[in-house]
Amino acid sequence: MPKYIYKARTSSGKIVSDKVDASSQREIVDKLKNLKYVVIEIKEFKESPIKSFFSKLNPFKNKVKSMDLTLFSRQLATLVTSGVPLVQGLGILEEQFESENFRMILKSIRTDIESGVSISEAMKKHPNAFSELYVSMVHAGEIGGILDQVLDRLSAYMESSEALKAKVKGAMTYPMMILFVAILAVTILLTFVVPQFSKMFMDMGQKLPLPTVMLINFSNFLKKWIFVIILIIVTIISLLRKFYKTKPKFTFKVDSIMLKMPMFGNVIRKTAVAKFTRTLGTLIKSGVPILQAMETVAKTSGNKVIEKAITEAKDSIKEGERIAEPLKRSKVFPPMVLQMISIGEETGALDTMLTKIADFYDQEVESAVEGLTNMIEPLIIVFMAAVVGSIVVAMFLPMFEITSAVSG
Repeated sequence: MPKYIYKARTSSGKIVSDKVDASSQREIVDKLKNLKYVVIEIKEFKESPIKSFFSKLNPFKNKVKSMDLTLFSRQLATLVTSGVPLVQGLGILEEQFESENFRMILKSIRTDIESGVSISEAMKKHPNAFSELYVSMVHAGEIGGILDQVLDRLSAYMESSEALKAKVKGAMTYPMMILFVAILAVTILLTFVVPQFSKMFMDMGQKLPLPTVMLINFSNFLKKWIFVIILIIVTIISLLRKFYKTKPKFTFKVDSIMLKMPMFGNVIRKTAVAKFTRTLGTLIKSGVPILQAMETVAKTSGNKVIEKAITEAKDSIKEGERIAEPLKRSKVFPPMVLQMISIGEETGALDTMLTKIADFYDQEVESAVEGLTNMIEPLIIVFMAAVVGSIVVAMFLPMFEITSAVSG
């Protein structure tokens, strides 16, 4: 969407200017007239080619931080609960954030609301900031007249989701760092240290043992082609990522394999269950209709196998079935989860039961990740010790033979 810079005079005579996104100049004129502004000037904003190029290279440039969004939801809920008008509340919050991008988004939302657009419709125009889940909940809060409660629930939901994500990332950081340092150390050994020994052995003119010859040949190959190898690896990873995003069948196959992977598959499945139950529970508690809630949850599941199971369940619910039965047929969700969902449906406390399942699986994910980390760390250390040890032995074998020959 193109950007425009406008200059206008308010009803009090104050000159204001701003940069906004709009489909045309007419859209901006209409908005300003609704605000009783006198339009002085409107011109299209043209970003410099260099700046535009680097902006495109950075896919996270326009993304809003989860922490900012959580804080915004919590503060707006407090302001609305205190009786502060929505437009005034957004105006207060605009200056509370360091992110210029987020401030511009909030200003745009405030302008839209002032011109008669609902807050959910205004947020829908900014998908980089507000997800479909967020917009659906805000819309339900508007309809039900409980926007402050919904915003409070959104904050709690995002805090729980971010806490789980942080635990998983934190637990996996240390073993990944060990692996990275170990690979770097082996690469340095093979490309810088081994060639020095190779030169020394060549000067000695002695016949080398087979392990040493193989190591030197591999070192020479790696030193000559290392940049090509790195380029090939990066290209393959980029292509796989592209296929994953653009080829549904490929994406489904990869996600299916991920769920069946030894060790990691269990963590991925538990994380998906925790996300599904917490998201669905939050949506239902906020008053979102079950079919719309299931559709939103499917789109935000993050795994195509889970998404297919939820979508099929939604279609079955539309035909009159309960939630638990179609989910059971998918064979994706654990029996305990299905039993608790079934009990929740029968007792009319599905949202409460889903939240309890989510809390339980958050702990399960934490325990599973911790166990996985405790298993991976020694395996990485033993494997890399074996690799480095093999390199050292191969390098010192000729010296042992020379020492034996001299002693003999």
